[in-house]
Amino acid sequence: MAEAGPLSSQEMVLLESSLLPSLERHHLRLLAHSLRTLQQIAGPSQGEIPSGPQLESWLAEQPQLKAEPVFQQDFRRQLEKAARQLEGIAASLGKGALTLDLSDLCRWADAQARTRLTPPG
Repeated sequence: MAEAGPLSSQEMVLLESSLLPSLERHHLRLLAHSLRTLQQIAGPSQGEIPSGPQLESWLAEQPQLKAEPVFQQDFRRQLEKAARQLEGIAASLGKGALTLDLSDLCRWADAQARTRLTPPG
């Protein structure tokens, strides 16, 4: 059976197994989905984050989105926002944004949660 999205069922299990609160797990899933989508759009070279025109072209080619121009634009904006966040995460890890993997995102999210929960001091 084909996967319904860019994340495999094993990757979804990995994300769900996190001890993060549900809202943070949801954010992590969105980042992971965006990362995989951007990696797919960029193709095997996975160099730079796809540009706005590349995103528009990819979105226009998706059969399930052809009749949804408003959704296409909203999805594009969300991918661009996620791309900026992924670039920040990648920079903090000394990596390129499209070379991130799910374990990088999980470690980042865990570190963010630990920082929030550690009393100043």
